[in-house]
Amino acid sequence: MEKQEIVKLIKTAKEQLSRAYVPYSCFRVGAALLAENGTVYTGCNIENAAYTPACCAERTAFFKAVSEGVTTFSAICVVGGPDGVLREYTPPCGVCRQVMMEFCDPETFEIILAVGEEDYRIHKLRELLPMGFGPGNLAGWEDDGKEDAR
Repeated sequence: MEKQEIVKLIKTAKEQLSRAYVPYSCFRVGAALLAENGTVYTGCNIENAAYTPACCAERTAFFKAVSEGVTTFSAICVVGGPDGVLREYTPPCGVCRQVMMEFCDPETFEIILAVGEEDYRIHKLRELLPMGFGPGNLAGWEDDGKEDAR
C-alpha cells in the first residue's frame, strides 16, 4: 500500500473520532475500512448504558459495508484515545478481529494502527489473530450421518 493511501485512511479514521458516541468511557475510536473495490467505509464506536449492545468502530465500518453488499477488503485503519486524543496505538478487540477473519484474507489484510500521519504501524491480520477460525475452517464439512452437535 502506498504512503498516500495510508495517510488518507489515517485522516479518514481520525475524522470519525468526533462522531463516536462514548458517554461512559469517553474513549473515542475511529476506523476507515478500505474495500477491494477502492471504497472506504467509516465507523466510530457507539456505547450503550447496558454495555453489551455497544459496537466498536471497526465492526461499525464492516457492517456498513456488508449491508451495502461489499464483502472483500484490503485494509483498515484504527485510531483511538481518551476524549479522542491519540496517545498510543489502539488495536482491535478480539471480537473485531474475529469479524475481520470472516471477510478478510489473514495473510494479506492489513491493519493500520496510527497515532498520527507519520506515526503508524501496519500488521497483517494473521499477526493479530494467530490461528484464527474463519470460513475456510468450515470448507469441506459434510454431513456424515451423525447428529448435528451444533
